[in-house]
Amino acid sequence: MDEPTVSRIPFWAKAAFFIGDALLLGVALVIVMEAPHPLPLPQACLLVVSVMAGAILFCVPFIMEHKAAVRLAEAAELKSASDQFRNLEELAERISQATGQWQTVQEHCEKAVGSAKEIGERMVAEGKEFAAFSTKAADAERTHLRLEIDKRRRAETESIEVLVRICDHVYALYRAGVQSGQPALQEQLGLFQRAVRDAIRRLGLVAHEAEPGTPFDPNQHQLMDPNTSPSEGALIADTIASGYTMQGQALRRIVVAVQPMAAATNPSEPAQLSLVPEPTPEAPDDPKG
Repeated sequence: MDEPTVSRIPFWAKAAFFIGDALLLGVALVIVMEAPHPLPLPQACLLVVSVMAGAILFCVPFIMEHKAAVRLAEAAELKSASDQFRNLEELAERISQATGQWQTVQEHCEKAVGSAKEIGERMVAEGKEFAAFSTKAADAERTHLRLEIDKRRRAETESIEVLVRICDHVYALYRAGVQSGQPALQEQLGLFQRAVRDAIRRLGLVAHEAEPGTPFDPNQHQLMDPNTSPSEGALIADTIASGYTMQGQALRRIVVAVQPMAAATNPSEPAQLSLVPEPTPEAPDDPKG
């Protein structure tokens, strides 16, 4: 803030005071020079009054200037205080504006928090819905896969059953060729059977036959009636139907005919085979089970 300019009394106004002061001092000088010595009391009193009045007149303009300067300083201070009050009013107004803006920002923040909360709740709900949908989809997929697996197993089982029946028929043809006594027919049917067995071996299906004269093994052999078993120590006479394994797992035991006990005890007599009409091969078990 600019410094206040001191208001000074004009020189012509001061001259009047200086002239009055000079006149009073002149009166005092005249009294001193003209009055008898020692000075009588009235002259002495007049001398003192003249000197004091002159001194007062000499100091009056400076006193007035000082008072004017003091008043001017007070006015400047009042102006400064007024400016400060005005600044305080502006500051209060700015604070009020900032408070309003802060309230607006707070309202926006509350709206943003509410929106974020709604979005979070919506995301949680959508996550639950997606999890439920995923669970249902997974269950449906597992059910579909289970059905497909069951279909494939049934198809494999049916395919194996068809292959076993074909091999049984081929073996029946081969046995018929052997019993016909025609070497050429027997050789042709033997080649045909080997070709068929080589083809099914590529699929993992292997046919097995029992050697005549070997002991009967319940784990590998069975009679035409699977519920019956020969006496202990019975020997195999012939293979009626081949046994099968699928990739190392047993599907059906070898169906055999055993030698009669009389023939087994008396080797000199011709062996009589207990043959019966050839059975229809049993349906193979599920290779997966």
